[in-house]
Amino acid sequence: MGSAYLHLESLEHQRSLDVTLDLKDPQYPEHDLGSLELTVTLSPKEGDIRDATMLLRRNWKRSSKYQSMRLSDVHRKAQLWRGIVSVSLIEGRNLQPMDANGFSDPYVKFRMGHQKYKSKTIPKTLNPQWREQFDFHLYEEQGGYVDITVWDRDAGKKDDFMGRCTIDLSLLSKEHTHKLDLPLEEGEGVLVLLVTLTASAAVSISDLSVNMLDDPHERHQIMQRYSLWRSLHNLKDVGVVQVKVIRAEGLMAADVTGKSDPFCVVELSNDRLQTHTVYKNLNPEWNKVFTFNVKDIHSVLEVTVYDEDRDRSADFLGKVAIPLLNIQNGERKAYVLKSKELTGPTKGVIFLEIDVIFNAVKAGLRTLTPVEQKYIEEEPKVSKQMLLRNFNRVRRCIMFLINTGCYINSCFEWESPQRSICAFVIFTIVVWNFELYMIPLALLLPLAWNYILIASGKDTRQDVQAVEDLLEDEDEDFDKDDKDSERKGFMNKLYAIQDVCISVQNALDEVASYGERIKNTFNWTVPFLSWLAIVALVVATIIVYFIPLRFIVLAWGVNKFTKKLRDPYAIDNNELLDFLSRVPSDVQVVQYQQLKLDPNPSPNKRKKNNPG
Repeated sequence: MGSAYLHLESLEHQRSLDVTLDLKDPQYPEHDLGSLELTVTLSPKEGDIRDATMLLRRNWKRSSKYQSMRLSDVHRKAQLWRGIVSVSLIEGRNLQPMDANGFSDPYVKFRMGHQKYKSKTIPKTLNPQWREQFDFHLYEEQGGYVDITVWDRDAGKKDDFMGRCTIDLSLLSKEHTHKLDLPLEEGEGVLVLLVTLTASAAVSISDLSVNMLDDPHERHQIMQRYSLWRSLHNLKDVGVVQVKVIRAEGLMAADVTGKSDPFCVVELSNDRLQTHTVYKNLNPEWNKVFTFNVKDIHSVLEVTVYDEDRDRSADFLGKVAIPLLNIQNGERKAYVLKSKELTGPTKGVIFLEIDVIFNAVKAGLRTLTPVEQKYIEEEPKVSKQMLLRNFNRVRRCIMFLINTGCYINSCFEWESPQRSICAFVIFTIVVWNFELYMIPLALLLPLAWNYILIASGKDTRQDVQAVEDLLEDEDEDFDKDDKDSERKGFMNKLYAIQDVCISVQNALDEVASYGERIKNTFNWTVPFLSWLAIVALVVATIIVYFIPLRFIVLAWGVNKFTKKLRDPYAIDNNELLDFLSRVPSDVQVVQYQQLKLDPNPSPNKRKKNNPG
């Protein structure tokens, strides 16, 4: 299908460059065979290279024990970052018009090594206001480069390039916020950024015999650091989590020899560490301890097992997702590995022991700020199954509202005289005595009622079996789609209007998720968040009871009007939406559920659940 040459002398040492290679056929040099877009980094083979773990892994022979020890040491050092680079994208000024209407739809891509972010798109403007923040891991002690490109979003065709700029981190002092006005090269206009370099948090990899929480003195110091007395000290440092990756059993055989070469990746938000590889083994023992700083107690710890391949990307073997608030400290537990979509089991179990220590006040305050954005992973795709799933979820929310309306209407219709009489009496008393503080007070009633029912053993949380069945059906359909790559028809039609379908798919997901999250808040799905809601409603009730409404509205308006004047570069957020973003939707509840160990799975079930 074509070939191309990449001349190494055109590359710069330790700097990522975007390269476009035109494909040619030597037999027919005049034919246009398309192009490849690559990001290339030139790195020396020797030395302490922090972004070349997989390259080093492949270059050392598996048979040498000494070299394996050397690999393990370099592998450990290659993952640990030295600091955090916080980039706030504020605005663009006088950007280049790319569309026929004289405007552009700009968005920004950031890249630092393997770390990538993408901003939201601001439609029809040459002076966009983004107000977004992104955090990068800094591996090089002397600094590094953040490559920034600006693009114009075009529906149905390739996005237009609008310019680029670069941040040289070696020129910036640490522990200080720098305001940068960066002119765009190969384009027009300026980007305004705030960049802050901070020292690294406590991230470490160690052997099982050496870990801090097993030392009583160190554990006591950490407990003191996150005690309630230090709740207002360093609000971003919410807590610490220690993950002991012990071993796995009964993994899937990924190689033709009937064995696998498994290694384990542990992720918490954008923090990612991994174990060494145990070669030719279906029951590997890693005995490694990973320590992460917790920036958001509502984060989900993801542990994924892969099979290392010398000449291609690693094969997926299984995965578990564990919300930090669900962890039982110090409990060594066997987790059933699940599929990529976390919808069903795959083969094997992994043994983990996890400890989480955090400050509840800091965790509560962090809940009211925006969620940390994850690195760019893959572009969203049109999926008939996902469209159907999201449609059914929205339908369930709408049916709940319809059923509630029918129930209220039945009181007016006197279908049940007793119920209608009670409703009429309650309505009369509430309206006659209504005060504004009763609104947050009324929201406390379902929370209290559900808590009493749960405490008495009657769990009122809605059964998520319907969502589980839906996800399992979707998983099967995905498998069929993967096997039948030549299937045409409906998906080809969807591809023609891909952007519209993705927007509808995401909108349905967002509407359904917010409905499910409100329900799950009142159902005590995450007790920490339900208690936080109770505290907020009690405070709101007290404020509204003692302070006249006009003063509350006046304070709110003054804050809104002066916010831009007090902090011109503040990142806007909505505390209520930030709170709801931490509550899991029904789909996430299913994904985070831990499966029960099944000692004798049936052959058919095993075949169905193994992702081939």
